[in-house]
Amino acid sequence: MLERLEPIDREQGAGRTLREQLVLVLRKAILEATLPPGGRLIETSLADQLGVSRGPLREAIRQLVEEGLVDQVPFRGAVVRSLSVEDIQEIYSFRTLLESFAFKVVWDRRTPEFFRMLDSRHRALNYAVYSGDQQQAITREMDLHGLVYEFSKHRSLIESWNLLRGRLHFYFTLHHEAHHRKAALPDAHDTYVALAKGEDLEAMLEEVEQHMRRGLGTLEAFVVERNARLGEKERVKASA
Repeated sequence: MLERLEPIDREQGAGRTLREQLVLVLRKAILEATLPPGGRLIETSLADQLGVSRGPLREAIRQLVEEGLVDQVPFRGAVVRSLSVEDIQEIYSFRTLLESFAFKVVWDRRTPEFFRMLDSRHRALNYAVYSGDQQQAITREMDLHGLVYEFSKHRSLIESWNLLRGRLHFYFTLHHEAHHRKAALPDAHDTYVALAKGEDLEAMLEEVEQHMRRGLGTLEAFVVERNARLGEKERVKASA
């Protein structure tokens, strides 16, 4: 039996569409295992709990499928996906390769506009970090990393980034949870930005790899511990 979710607070979610609010609520419920791995997302039940119609709820679930948090399983419908250390390693290694390639494509095409937007997005990220708004900080962090893809003008690269970006929101949240903080550290991107404005491509590529790997071991250990905790919880439920 899945735990009940609280109804959507429309006033607290002012400024976001209902679908966006639902995505945040469901993503948080998956992160906290209120909606546990293997659990079915039954639209009628969730719509009743959250006090919404099934239309926007269906759109929110579709986005979670795109993010890789939910699977569409034949004859079962939408099911919360289990998260493994291998999943973490795959997405981080793929992201490293993708961003490294993006910088190789963009390096000789960088313009004053690229540098201006890099600084602007870095400032926006730091503002969100200091404001304590976790979701905004994650969005701004992805905006900063997304700039190199946008300037690449490489359609396949941009499509790959857009797919990856959807999945990264949950992984960023999980990463910060593992490190007991709401967002990236204020100086976490200083070196990244400085090198992206510099002349040493090899140093930039090295920073991309190191930037992706920082804290990865902590996140992997967190996922192992989280899965063990969830497994024990399910065993207790089954024996009750």
